[in-house]
Amino acid sequence: MNIQPLLDALDLQESAARDLADDLRAQIDDLQSRLREAQTHLEHLAITRKTVTSLADRIPASPPELPEHPDYARILTVFNEATGPLRAKDVCQSLGHELLPKNVEGIRAKLKRLVKLGILTEADTGSFARKQ
Repeated sequence: MNIQPLLDALDLQESAARDLADDLRAQIDDLQSRLREAQTHLEHLAITRKTVTSLADRIPASPPELPEHPDYARILTVFNEATGPLRAKDVCQSLGHELLPKNVEGIRAKLKRLVKLGILTEADTGSFARKQ
């Protein structure tokens, strides 16, 4: 009995199985590499999340909305250009209002409202400054 054809058939099957195993090993290597990259990316995201959450208390809160009256934006412009605290009378002059008691008191009321909103501070009684 000639077993050569049987051995040739076995050789073909072994070769096919070896090629399949090599192909699967290559796929496994590729998948392992992609898995390592994904794990590294996840680790970096976790570190970023931890860093951001630890710094969250240092990020300034968004500024409160200003009341709709146009004087409020103009008042803040005056304080942005000022080098020190200002009194209501100084702000009134900077805005070009006459120094009438009603105008000064109106500005003082606006300054007090900006203090309540946390935008200005009242350093001394009647002396206002931009909150740092």
